[in-house]
Amino acid sequence: MKVKKVERVSPRQGYDLWSETYDQTPNPVVAMDARHTVKMLAPQVGEQILDAGCGTGRNLQALLAAGSQPIGIDLSMGMLKVAKRRWPTAPLAVADLQKPYPFRASQFDAALCALIGEHLDDLPTTFRQLQRVLKPSGRLIFSVYHPEMAAAGKEAHFQKANVEYRLGAVRHTVSDYLNWLDDAGFVNVSCEEFVGDGELAAMLPEWSRYMNFPVLLAIVASKRS
Repeated sequence: MKVKKVERVSPRQGYDLWSETYDQTPNPVVAMDARHTVKMLAPQVGEQILDAGCGTGRNLQALLAAGSQPIGIDLSMGMLKVAKRRWPTAPLAVADLQKPYPFRASQFDAALCALIGEHLDDLPTTFRQLQRVLKPSGRLIFSVYHPEMAAAGKEAHFQKANVEYRLGAVRHTVSDYLNWLDDAGFVNVSCEEFVGDGELAAMLPEWSRYMNFPVLLAIVASKRS
């Protein structure tokens, strides 16, 4: 598709426009996240799990298959409409991750917040809200574009009707994430960095340029018991 112009949009606008083709758009960070993030969460039967920034519901399948009880929230109504078609029984709601969540305190056994952090400029509020809705000892998995991806100018983008839409990427550091989680009251905080490898390159030849380059940052934390 020939691109006539580049247009910058807000995350809400962008994902509403992108929603119907999002799952068909190749993305190396999404591919890497799909390999690691839910596995790190290790959802269990009967657990109530908040999928914060659930998008089109790409992680809901694994959560439901594990026998957990996920609830998804997202800023984009367009993305949620796609998720609802795919998983009609899963509770979904529009919510801003940087404002108070529509849930009671200590409601969830675990929370997943995957690949949304680069769109958030008030992550301290996000982490405080996630901490609030988790039960004591509840666990959080938080994954983002690796900061080195953002530093290299990589950001979420897609093409539609000869326009390339760019959604931007807020440049937080690894230390920022860890410090904000600590400030929000999380404990047992640790992180893993995933670099491009042969498995990623085999999915799409052009992704070989990410070989040994940090692609994904995933952080594990828990609420104090």
